[in-house]
Amino acid sequence: MSTTSPVAPPAPAAAPKAALFHPTVARLTYRALLGRRRALILFALPALLVAIAVIVRALTGADDATAGGILGGFALGTMVPLIGVIAGTGAIGPEIDDGSVIYLLAKPVRRSTIIVTKLLVAIGVTAVFSAIPVLVAGFVLNGNSQQIAVAYAVAAAVASVAYSALFLLFGTLTRHAVVFGLVYALVWEAFVGSVVPGARTLSVQQWALAVGQKVGADGALSSAVQLPLAVCLLVAVTAAATWYAARRLKALTLAGEE
Repeated sequence: MSTTSPVAPPAPAAAPKAALFHPTVARLTYRALLGRRRALILFALPALLVAIAVIVRALTGADDATAGGILGGFALGTMVPLIGVIAGTGAIGPEIDDGSVIYLLAKPVRRSTIIVTKLLVAIGVTAVFSAIPVLVAGFVLNGNSQQIAVAYAVAAAVASVAYSALFLLFGTLTRHAVVFGLVYALVWEAFVGSVVPGARTLSVQQWALAVGQKVGADGALSSAVQLPLAVCLLVAVTAAATWYAARRLKALTLAGEE
């Protein structure tokens, strides 16, 4: 008489790891950011920078001091934070304002995944519309003498990360995120940070300049913050803003369900 050993039940499949990037959320965010009105502003600012570079080069010729003044003053000091405001707040702010975020939150997608996906899209848009035009303008102004063009382009790319996280957080905190973003970009970064020495330590622009200073030739760029502190602050602000934005989105979900 033959006996058969009992067949062991199959082991349960391991639960799939939650991804931090959702393609559908990314596609919807790109579509919102590159809509007609925002796209005009996003293209206008880099075009203005390149046009200024062409005119200045034609009138004054190649000059390192002039190139540093334009790339540091207008590009990194004004254009990059403004593009960050448009991309960071636009990644989620309009959805919260018109209530359409509720449809997104109803999907089986983790809130942290939504925030990280939108942050990555905002970083990509900000970096493309900031770092590339800065690089082009730098080559036009002085042919990348003293690595000025590359250094400021790297600084713009680094600043894009922190600005996107910070302004995305503003979008989850208030319906007036654009106003708060403009106040930070134009008042704190451009004005207070330039006249109050102690305030420069809390300036994304100065943190980015510290990274760019490492890339450029000696003396080509200057920052009020040392590189190790700048890197720590960039990472800390980006991580903290992303984490708290996810928490705010969870709170928004609970409020909507109640």
